[in-house]
Amino acid sequence: MTTSRNGEKPIIHVIDTEADALYELAMSIEERSPDVAGKLCEELDRANVVAAEDLPHDVVTMQSEVEFVDERSGERRKVQLVWPRDANLDQNRLSVLTLVGAGLIGMQAGSAINWPDRSGKERCLRIVEVRQPTLADRAA
Repeated sequence: MTTSRNGEKPIIHVIDTEADALYELAMSIEERSPDVAGKLCEELDRANVVAAEDLPHDVVTMQSEVEFVDERSGERRKVQLVWPRDANLDQNRLSVLTLVGAGLIGMQAGSAINWPDRSGKERCLRIVEVRQPTLADRAA
């Protein structure tokens, strides 16, 4: 398992075509949700930006289904990371514009990151499994 060492965050990967859209999205909510916008931009700034065909198959992208564990609570969740317009918690469709969503983008199966929750407390999110979207899902 890849974990943060000495407070360093794990390497993340973002698809080039998604990176620009994610930056624009973060900028659009900067006044309304500065905490989420700031965290998402921090993650994008440190991401290894790659073409979709060069992305490891087990990296969280938009439309990916992600199973992760909150190491603090032991809670295990399976969500699909989606654009805000597609978010629906009843269907486990988590917006990238949530703190957890911003923390998941670019993470690889087996890696973990210390990440704040809405109350500001740090928790360790560990990626258990990632299932990539179909080409039709990615185009949507």
